[in-house]
Amino acid sequence: MEYPTNKQIIFGPDWDLNRWTASDDCVRGGSSMSNLEPTAEGVLFHGNLDIETLGGAGFASQRTVGNEQVWDLTGHDGIKLHIVLLDGNRYTFSLTDEIPQQRSDSREQSALVWEYDFCASESGRVVRLSWKDLKPTYRGKPVEDARPLDLSHIRRFRIMIRSFFGAQQGNFSLNIQSIGVFRESYLDNPSVTRETIGRGDDQTEPKETREKKSRLPNCCPS
Repeated sequence: MEYPTNKQIIFGPDWDLNRWTASDDCVRGGSSMSNLEPTAEGVLFHGNLDIETLGGAGFASQRTVGNEQVWDLTGHDGIKLHIVLLDGNRYTFSLTDEIPQQRSDSREQSALVWEYDFCASESGRVVRLSWKDLKPTYRGKPVEDARPLDLSHIRRFRIMIRSFFGAQQGNFSLNIQSIGVFRESYLDNPSVTRETIGRGDDQTEPKETREKKSRLPNCCPS
């Protein structure tokens, strides 16, 4: 089933939660958990990120479900996330153009995934990332000389929070209004091609939030 992308919005603000499911580190023996719940402004991605069970590692995520969906994102310049509220943690957005095969124990095998880490102020903002910002990874590790992402055949979207080797843990909460695509021609400000976020240099943020960000990888490109 192909989904039209002639509009800017792919998900939201009225989300169909039947198209999403949890994909947490319990598949690897962890104890993290995530939920996706409707709100007046979109959805709330929340839960608990545990790092004790896996010795410092941990992740919690929500991803699209089903093997028949295909999104054609050609003709667009990137992804736009409308974040309503953020808790100061660093999150990961990812997509892939393949559905992993199932193993004999019914768990999915790993697949090549393109991802981007982001954070924003508590007041929320629009996060724009161009295709070149998405980095290919396999099992969370960068892949050198990876094949190009097939934008005409996107099969899965995911929102994730990970521990970054113990740099963040505990309860998390991310309020998302929508996920969509953008073209340079319909950016709100034609002089801006992408908003760079998460540098940790906003001195208006609470001290504890700035300290938390300083312990995380500098993963938002300038």
